Amino acid sequence: MSAVSHPPIPVAPPALGPERAVAWPPRTVRMLSNGMQVVLVEQRTYPKIGVELFFRSGNALVARTSPDVPELTSRVIRTGTTSRTSRQIEEDLRRMGASLGTMAGADSSAIAISGLSEFAEPILTMIADLAQHASFPAAEFERERRQRVEELKIERTTPNFLASERFRRILFADHPYAIVAPTEAQLESYKVDNLANFYRQNYVPSNALLIAVGDFSTPAMLDLIEKTFGPWKSGAAPAFAADLKSPTHGRTVNLVHLPGAVQTEILLGNLSINRQSPDWHRAALANTIFGGAFNSRLIANIREQKGYTYSPRSGFHPLRHAGYFSVHAAVRNDVVAATLTEVFYELDRMRSLPVSDSELSDAINYLCGTFSLGIATQDGLLSQLSTVYLDRLPENYLESFRDKIRALTTADILAAARHYFDSPNARIVIVGDRTHVEPQAILFGDVKVWDTLGHELN
Repeated sequence: MSAVSHPPIPVAPPALGPERAVAWPPRTVRMLSNGMQVVLVEQRTYPKIGVELFFRSGNALVARTSPDVPELTSRVIRTGTTSRTSRQIEEDLRRMGASLGTMAGADSSAIAISGLSEFAEPILTMIADLAQHASFPAAEFERERRQRVEELKIERTTPNFLASERFRRILFADHPYAIVAPTEAQLESYKVDNLANFYRQNYVPSNALLIAVGDFSTPAMLDLIEKTFGPWKSGAAPAFAADLKSPTHGRTVNLVHLPGAVQTEILLGNLSINRQSPDWHRAALANTIFGGAFNSRLIANIREQKGYTYSPRSGFHPLRHAGYFSVHAAVRNDVVAATLTEVFYELDRMRSLPVSDSELSDAINYLCGTFSLGIATQDGLLSQLSTVYLDRLPENYLESFRDKIRALTTADILAAARHYFDSPNARIVIVGDRTHVEPQAILFGDVKVWDTLGHELN
């Protein structure tokens, strides 16, 4: 006679233990005579080092005339210097057990190398070589440019990209932050001199921030950095200046027509704050409750209860000179209007009524916990430090973050939602097949329709 199986008896999860204190490693901040800022953090748990050299210039600086040149520049500088070919760079990296990354965003560009700490000196030497002596080989430039053209063609078939591009356009209007990608014609027109000029003007020590985290002695590392970067001649970097106009009132609806799309991308939001704002912490916590965590109200509503989408999300997006709030969801074509209705319901509920004490407590634990995880690795700590020093935040920003989050109240959340979840003046972008989507979009306002290249349609 076979034994009768019974379902397991549910066991309540154990109670949360006390939050662990963060043991902050020693931090040293210096300024070299040529104007390069240096931040060093010893983290000697394993024999690795991460070094990243940032420049406070990115796409926004040249977006009006030559968007994507900073990104192309970051790609091509790794393909050769006056003393190393692309192949030699790769061989040197393998010998050091190191990885190289170069990148550019809206407000900054960077060269990053991580590897074994015993190779600290050659790692610094390679970064200095790339930052000062890039040779911009013509063949490598052409290869990267052609690859970027192909990437752009693919992006213009991707709903998420199209939504983000149109959203930034309508949100920032004629500000450089409005431009996130070039046209294909612009890419075709670029010459290697466009990259070399950006490099000469912006990759200068007075515009630079070097952060190193890992297994090293701070005095010895400072000596190495002074030896490697001290002789680098300074130069004035171009200043970024652009006024951000006040947004117009009322909701706007923009539809990007993507023929044959089997689902619809929804992106909506408003101009908001960045990390320099004294309200940043309470806005971040309000977003955690609304749509920034897996147990948020947004997910509970349109994923768990309604089944409209798999992973809706919301977030504040801080740029150096501005910021914005957004809500995103990819949904079935037939529930676009229903999804927007629920999103605005949840936004207005956050703006109208205080959250519960349990929601507040859960969100605080979540945000403090993810923050602690984010600084537990060399890469995570380096990333957080770069935020502090690139955005020139208070020196104790990281150390005080959890205490400031834990001090917030339900009244703080209500005030933040009323100020920064601007649902009455939301900018709505919908990417989908207009045949299925436009009749739903017009329920939320007058609709402008665009093609995937950014041309307005009748």
